[in-house]
Amino acid sequence: MDKDKIDRDMIRALAELLDETRLTEIEIEHAGLRVRVGRQPGAPAPVVQYAAAPATSLAVQPAPGESMTAHPGAVTSPMVGTVYLAPEPGATPFVAVGDAVETGQTLFIIEAMKTMNPIAAPRSGKVVRVLVKDGQPVEFGEPLAIIE
Repeated sequence: MDKDKIDRDMIRALAELLDETRLTEIEIEHAGLRVRVGRQPGAPAPVVQYAAAPATSLAVQPAPGESMTAHPGAVTSPMVGTVYLAPEPGATPFVAVGDAVETGQTLFIIEAMKTMNPIAAPRSGKVVRVLVKDGQPVEFGEPLAIIE
């Protein structure tokens, strides 16, 4: 089999994996060959719907048709992953609605590719909405909370 054919097949497989997992970039190295496939963060991703869970006092969902992405106090996800509201299961959440936060304070953790990434407050203020639930999958740019 010709090396160009192998490379094209690998690239197609990686591109399909990007679509399936909603990742923005993937890189592998095998037998001295390194392949990196990525897409721009603004590129459309497949639409995935999740079953709605009952709202808790910590997670306030926006009204239907209300978009929080453009809100000036929106804290958005810098990556695709799973958001956690507390440092470990059963622990007190990092923040709750009504809490005052300082710039750099941890608000959430997003698990991406088995790595826990702290999400810090980009500004000081008061948490007026938490838009996600513990263990919820999130996408790049998805609003997580509103700080005013």
